[in-house]
Amino acid sequence: MPAPRLEITYCTQCRWLLRAGWTAQELLTTFAADLGEVALVPGTGGVFTVRLDDELLWDRREQGGFPELPELKRLVRDRVAPGRSLGHSDRRADAES
Repeated sequence: MPAPRLEITYCTQCRWLLRAGWTAQELLTTFAADLGEVALVPGTGGVFTVRLDDELLWDRREQGGFPELPELKRLVRDRVAPGRSLGHSDRRADAES
């Protein structure tokens, strides 16, 4: 079975390439052995979405903003490496509950 493909679609009109690139870098660093590919897809109209294979994990319009990185890491982890600890990202989520 091929490793999952993560896709970040970002708005070129809004100049969100740096945000998309930073997000991709963080996810690749955390999930280096779990992801097969991270793609940056240019878009327009204020789009910023994150998909894992065909599943939409984050949509800036639906969620009302950009994802916090710890939350996005938990969403990815829950699908590609469910048993893995994310260290401080998990501890912060536990404190918020």
